[in-house]
Amino acid sequence: MCFRFLFSLTYMNHTKGGLVIFTANSHPSSRELGKRIAERLGVELGKVQVYQEANRETRVQIQESVRGKDVFVIQTVSKDVNTTIMEMLIMVYACRTSCARSITGVLPYFPYSKQCKMRKRGSIVSKLIASMMCKAGLTHLITMDLHQKEIQGFFNIPVDNLRASPFLLQYIQEEIPDYRNAVIVAKSPASAKRAQSFAERLRLGIAVIHGEAQDAESDQVDGRHSPPTVKTTGAIHPSMEIPLLIPKEKPPITVVGDVGGRIAIIVDDIIDDVDSFVAAAETLKERGAYKIFVMATHGILSSEAPRFIEESAIDEVVVTNTIPHELQKLQCPKIKTVDISMILSEAIRRIHNGESMSYLFRNIGVDD
Repeated sequence: MCFRFLFSLTYMNHTKGGLVIFTANSHPSSRELGKRIAERLGVELGKVQVYQEANRETRVQIQESVRGKDVFVIQTVSKDVNTTIMEMLIMVYACRTSCARSITGVLPYFPYSKQCKMRKRGSIVSKLIASMMCKAGLTHLITMDLHQKEIQGFFNIPVDNLRASPFLLQYIQEEIPDYRNAVIVAKSPASAKRAQSFAERLRLGIAVIHGEAQDAESDQVDGRHSPPTVKTTGAIHPSMEIPLLIPKEKPPITVVGDVGGRIAIIVDDIIDDVDSFVAAAETLKERGAYKIFVMATHGILSSEAPRFIEESAIDEVVVTNTIPHELQKLQCPKIKTVDISMILSEAIRRIHNGESMSYLFRNIGVDD
């Protein structure tokens, strides 16, 4: 069984005229990813100047004609996420005012995707970012493994949510010699569906860790469950009381599934704060797993994450290049990278040529 995308290079180079690819300068890796995509498509990167003025304002100058052309703006999220967003918005608006026929944003990692639910008196920031991008002039969005697939509904333009799982599955098959003796692990019940998808495709068993410390995405922090601070009976009959929801209580940590003498492969969509992954690895070691891998699409790896990984029981962390992490790799040799520029370039080619995108979503179910 092979999950390799069989795209012919000669086929990839045949694109219709009027294609322009721009990259912003939020991070050198953004330009590196853009170069890989442009090379696969047989085109040159468009000429654009993006820089910060002395007062930290972002200025964009398109240095070639885009009138009547299909423009693709590639942007990877750097450590300064807000500057990243502004670069994207201003560049899209600049292309719009320069009369581009269509403007497609290529954001392998969608920023603020974790803030896609209402929490107490907060806001749904993902919806705000989506509205800003549409208002700036974006006509199409290509992204990868959204934290919640429902984020697509925040846009009033087409959104192609590509998957990195074929590349991660291929890495498991080719780089883990004894992967047949592995078990796919969900570090929480919330990621069980993703683990099940990996396990079914690799014909492996599955294990779920339950009872870990409550995370920021639990229902307890949802403002809709917040009880009133003071009992008010002005509008309610004194004999009537609103029943309150019983608070949750986490059970002791339990591993559902056998990991003894096996390779444990923890899968998730994002690895940022690694505390939960480190704790999961320690639990799996205690249960007899002799090697532990972590597979994720987006390697944000903030703060002291590289040091914590290096000092943990985790043997290897595999992420894609949707987010720049060269510095983290220098700090921790356990971090490995899988290139996903191939599927992004094929998506761009198909959109530009007006071809169906269904090939890129073959064998992908609703729960994937």
